[in-house]
Amino acid sequence: MTRAFSRRSLLKFGSAVIPMSAMGLRLPSFAADGGNLRLPIADTFPTQPAELVREMVTVAHFDLKRVKELVEARPSLARAAWDWGFGDWETALGAASHMGNRPIAEYLIANGARPSLFSAAMLGQIEVVKAFVAAQPGVQRIRGPHSISLLAHAQAGGPGARGVYDFLRALPGADADPEAPLAEDDRARLVGTYSFGIGASQSIEVTIEHNNFLKTDQLTWTRKGTMGRPLYHLGDRVFYPAGAPAVRIRFVGESNGVTMSVTDGDVVLTARRMQASK
Repeated sequence: MTRAFSRRSLLKFGSAVIPMSAMGLRLPSFAADGGNLRLPIADTFPTQPAELVREMVTVAHFDLKRVKELVEARPSLARAAWDWGFGDWETALGAASHMGNRPIAEYLIANGARPSLFSAAMLGQIEVVKAFVAAQPGVQRIRGPHSISLLAHAQAGGPGARGVYDFLRALPGADADPEAPLAEDDRARLVGTYSFGIGASQSIEVTIEHNNFLKTDQLTWTRKGTMGRPLYHLGDRVFYPAGAPAVRIRFVGESNGVTMSVTDGDVVLTARRMQASK
């Protein structure tokens, strides 16, 4: 779970994670007598280093070897969670679950990750899923990280989760939410670079990317230096970003260009397109 959350895009994004060595940091190592070697104590201690948490959630999509290295060094990283943007929180287990990566999911749970409805769906735990639905009617409508549906998690589980998939497919709302139609040429008119300041990171790229879960091309919103957020059309050029259905991103055409507004609670950002789409 993307720029459209594919393994390829995650690998690309993962390479952008700041190397710990470049920050003068490294994973803990241990002396021969079992004691910790002396390391600089960050101002954020005891909060875990953000770049380490982000790496953990990133590699939990696809890299069991690296997951094991990180958890062995810091066992609590099995429960790591990261906000990809707009409150789109994802745990390491959540990453493995929507990718259908059973070995990583099982390893994380064995090391203290908290099982969820979404991990149960992917792992084919039909009785667990049925118990959730019975205890909380309508729970199948809750979306996972990046707005990925519960049914998609079961589908990612493959043959081992077929029973869960068949059960969920009969429930209303378990599948992806339908988008309001948006003509291809209207979508193309919104592509471009939008600026809201003069700083290096004060720009937003709106591009068209392929969403591997929906099997379609989709507008994607990316602030420079961050992960892209697929946009879901609600109608009239109003969208919400993946994983954040309460956020609104609006595009308004004017005689001198296109303006984008982003509303996230009491935060409102306005940006103007600085160059025409190609």
